[in-house]
Amino acid sequence: MRPVLFAIPVVLLLAAVSVFTGVGSLAASDDGRGWLLVVESRLPRTLALMLAGAGLAVSGTIMQMLARNRFVEPSTAGTAESAALGMLLAMLIAPGLPVAGKMAFATLTALAGTALFLQILRRVPLRSALMVPLIGLMLGGVVNAVTTFIAYRYDLMQSMGAWMSGDFSVVLRGRYELLWIGFALTLVAYATAARFTVIGMGEAIARNVGLDYDKVVILGLAIVSMVTATVVATVGMIPFLGLVVPNIVSLTLGDNLRRTLPVVAISGAGLVLACDIVGRMVIAPYEVPVGTVMGVIGSLVFLYLLLSRRSHAG
Repeated sequence: MRPVLFAIPVVLLLAAVSVFTGVGSLAASDDGRGWLLVVESRLPRTLALMLAGAGLAVSGTIMQMLARNRFVEPSTAGTAESAALGMLLAMLIAPGLPVAGKMAFATLTALAGTALFLQILRRVPLRSALMVPLIGLMLGGVVNAVTTFIAYRYDLMQSMGAWMSGDFSVVLRGRYELLWIGFALTLVAYATAARFTVIGMGEAIARNVGLDYDKVVILGLAIVSMVTATVVATVGMIPFLGLVVPNIVSLTLGDNLRRTLPVVAISGAGLVLACDIVGRMVIAPYEVPVGTVMGVIGSLVFLYLLLSRRSHAG
């Protein structure tokens, strides 16, 4: 409880800084443009950052329980790349679909990609915990290559770039509300946290305690796929977020998800807010996408975990 009470004020402070950070002036004026800027752009952007960060952090935690490996998350298991492929297929098959329809396509392909990843893990002898993220990165590379080829063939490279960048600069009121689906799924994950904790101990233990292993795995896959699809469809991919936050929280608080998931969600929201603030300030008045900033931070943490915490990966 104490970590949550400490994290909430920090996230609220970052949210306030996010609302007041930007090129446009919020100074009071007769025409009310400052208030309009807050309502239409700044506040929706801040909410989108928090929802995306919390959802992806929780998704990373669930994936690590399903794969029983600390180096797995949507961007290292082919899930995010599969969601981008679904968005592309939706544009080709039914270009008139609303964003929710495209998100449904992305959810299906993300679900298929994540299920394929877990099936590969079951069939490949894993002599090292490092093999798991390697397989995921290879699978993601293959899916990304297929997506790039199709996008190039049909002149959709610019759209594909938008799904891969993790850019919140386009978020306005009415263009981020799908992320509330991810928040609802985060609540579902918390309600079933004890089951995912048992799943992380292995299939044999889960079945021995009477848990329906297959149903919990399907639920976990559905949560991860839908959250990833909503984020990719709304703002694009944010790499390594689901790897960095769960590992840091696990190192300090352990693996009881009933206890750690609230901290993971709040910390994920705070980290994305911090990355966005840095991205808006480093080359102001221009912006560095959140996905780029998070990619730099996440890759450094990933390397640190690979080099110095191998024993924690299993």
